[in-house]
Formats: sequence, structure tokens, C-alpha cells
Amino acid sequence: MQDPSQWALFLDIDGTLIDLAETPESIVVPAGLPADLHRLSARLGGALALVTGRALPFADELFQPYVFPIAGLHGSERRDATGMTTRVEVGAEFETLKAALAREAQQWPGVLIENKGAAVAAHYRRAPEQREVVEAAMERYLDMAGEDFTLQHGKMVVEIRPARASKGHALMAYLNEAPFQDRKPIAIGDDVTDEAMFRVVNELGGHSIRISETPAETVAQSTLPSASYLRSLIHRFAAETVRPE
Repeated sequence: MQDPSQWALFLDIDGTLIDLAETPESIVVPAGLPADLHRLSARLGGALALVTGRALPFADELFQPYVFPIAGLHGSERRDATGMTTRVEVGAEFETLKAALAREAQQWPGVLIENKGAAVAAHYRRAPEQREVVEAAMERYLDMAGEDFTLQHGKMVVEIRPARASKGHALMAYLNEAPFQDRKPIAIGDDVTDEAMFRVVNELGGHSIRISETPAETVAQSTLPSASYLRSLIHRFAAETVRPE
């Protein structure tokens, strides 16, 4: 990596850093990945952030003992490089909605409802035949949630999340803060949820990369074939010694 001090790196987690799994709880973090990210962050002067649909506490568990700047729930919650965390707050009505969704989902075999706090997701990876039922129901619950929320589609998942947050907004917030400020952004992701990041990065003259085994519609400037390929690049860059000026 030429002159790491010029760059800021933003990484999605699922399908990008780690391989997708049938359920959120069954994912596997490859040995050595947390340490590689820690070393790469050090090379970048701390200008590395994870931007994910995961809730912040869940993401932290994946990469312990290291603590990175993380934008969780598609930017609805964000921890900056100083450790300060901000969150979009939701009311009691949304808690009632999530409970109603969970009860109805008991009629959808194989569908998993993930309560993320300020967001809720319906995963149908284990029951792809339930896609139309899930999508119709999530549209209905979105209407109940109101204009402060929006629907986020992903790979075998539909999510209701706060409308005033996105991965693109989270990336911009980081770029206005040290140590990301005045650097060119690189964003890497694998799903439609990452396109907001890609668009921002492209507008700022950075570089956007999508992980995709097969051709996909994207605004990303480049593609990589798999999460494992990205992990190998991270390992190589993390091991490099910064050359003195």
C-alpha cells in the first residue's frame, strides 16, 4: 500500500470480512483476522472503520480483544476513534412493532427475526421460498413504523431501520473527524446495503470495491472475488513494514 497516511479504509463485515452464514449466530471469524485488522489500522494511523448492519455490541464481540471505530445498524449507531458513541433513539411504539413481528414470524418456518434494537431484520436464508411473504409483511410493518423508518433489502434479509441514517452518512461523518479527515476513502462491501458508501466514495475521488463471486449491478469501481481473497490482501498489507521517508 503506497503511503498509508493518504488513505482511510471503511469495511463492511458480513460477506466482506467474514463469510456469510445461515444465521447471524453461526458465522465464523477466521483466526488471525482481528489481529490483522489491528495491524492494518495501525499502519493507517487508526483510519480504519467497520461499517455494518450489525449492532455495535455484536460487532465488537467478533473482533475482540480489539476495539475499532464502528458504525452499526447501517449508521444508526456510531463509535468514533475517541470511543464516543452516538445512537438514533427509537420509542416504545417500535418495541411493540418488533414484538408483533416476532409473533407473526412464528408462522413462517425457517425465517429468523433479529432484534437489533433500533432496527429489526427478517432473515430468510434458510427458507428462500418465504421471500414474498416476508417482503410483503415487512412492507406492512414499515407502514406501521412511519416515515422515520425505511426498508433495507440485503442478501436473503429485509430490515426496517431508521431512515435518517445510512452507511454513506456514517462514512461522511468519519471523514469529518480525526484520524480520517483529509484522507481519500476506500470502501469495501458485498451487498446493496453498501452502495450508499460506494456512491459517497466515488464522489470524493476515493475507491469503491465490491466483493462479488458473480457479476452484480453496482456503482463500485472494482470487484474482488470473495471475502477470503480480501482477507489474504488484508493479511499481506498488515504485515508490510512502513518505509521511512
